Amino acid sequence: MAPHPQHVVVVGAGMVGLSTAWFLQEHGVKVTVVDRDDVAAGSSWGNAGWLAPALTLPLPEPAILKTGILATLKPDSPVYVPFRADPRLVQFLLGFARHCTEGHWNKAIEVFNRANAGALAAYDDLTEHAGDGRVEEPTLDAEPFLAAFVSETDREVLVEEFRHVARTGALTDFELLDAEQLHSLEPSLGASVTYGARLHGQRYLNPGRFVHALAEAVRARGGEVLAGHQVEHVSQRGQRVLVAGTNGDSVIADAVVLANGSWIGRLARPHGVRKVVQAGRGYSFTVHPEHVPTGPVYFPAQRVACTPLGKPEEGLRVAGMMEFRSPDDPLDQRRITAIVDAATPMFRGVDWSQRHDEWVGSRPCTTDGLPLVGATRSDRVFVAGGHGMWGIALGPLTGKLLAGRIAGAGAPGDTDLLAAFDPLRS
Repeated sequence: MAPHPQHVVVVGAGMVGLSTAWFLQEHGVKVTVVDRDDVAAGSSWGNAGWLAPALTLPLPEPAILKTGILATLKPDSPVYVPFRADPRLVQFLLGFARHCTEGHWNKAIEVFNRANAGALAAYDDLTEHAGDGRVEEPTLDAEPFLAAFVSETDREVLVEEFRHVARTGALTDFELLDAEQLHSLEPSLGASVTYGARLHGQRYLNPGRFVHALAEAVRARGGEVLAGHQVEHVSQRGQRVLVAGTNGDSVIADAVVLANGSWIGRLARPHGVRKVVQAGRGYSFTVHPEHVPTGPVYFPAQRVACTPLGKPEEGLRVAGMMEFRSPDDPLDQRRITAIVDAATPMFRGVDWSQRHDEWVGSRPCTTDGLPLVGATRSDRVFVAGGHGMWGIALGPLTGKLLAGRIAGAGAPGDTDLLAAFDPLRS
């Protein structure tokens, strides 16, 4: 593709889209970011905010099939599929099930190992950049980062996962904790929590604050970030693209990046992207324990993630669930109740009735668990999405990879990852 674009429109003002815009600016490209709602209005706001390579793994895993398909039909299941006639959901679930095998998981883990190796460095690029344009919101060292269990059998499941990852070439730095060590590090844990693991080398952030700070950095460098701009369609016209809005507003540029999360398929399909992107909705809320944990706490058996939001008075975000349904469906209160029921025995000193900021966000999932990052059949239309649960963890790396590809300035090591993330793969 020549010449390289001088002006790029990015559709989507979440972590992935804004990171792509920021890194495009690093290459001297003018950017316009448009979003149907506003900055961080989707799944970038209410998630757990973990930058945890140890836990950033492909979603389709053999354990899901071992749990049983019928279990996913129960509203209190950590992975929930509402039963309804939806051909695209059925297509996604069949493809997802085909990838829940050890062979597929091993191949996907090898890709994630390469991505995780550069994920934190991409964050450092955003926050340590000299001069104007640095993101003025820190990432935080997760010390301690605790995984907590009620039985040694439950803990062994996570330890075996770490061993499995190690066999594919990535080592996880962790130590096992007994009950006394665990409660000494985190006194808010309930009495039934007696086995633990401490992970090292992980980070976390307040995702809403960070994404808003990233938007401000893009603006400070001359980029536009436009809210309330619903894109109707994208069409290539020679060496230009037309990004047409439903309100009649259009933007003409040299290229476009589609980074609009679970809604990406509608705009990308006309450009050859056939991979189904399904909303995997996650839920969260905030509580105020008597003692707010000083770092993230994970309950793997319950699939519940807890993150301190900053100052103790800001409370603890409690997040969980994977619900495969329409991204525009309303919040299902049963899912909040299921998280509360799962988390209640794991803590002490929490008034769960005083929770607030109940939230649901639609994470864009692919059948093979790998993101869609790169060029489409139209050489001026690019895709950045499909990260599932890992849009926060891998968003800056995605932006760095794709910006280098668009500007013709990618690093030699980027080629393999972009090949694995090819939006045109079957």
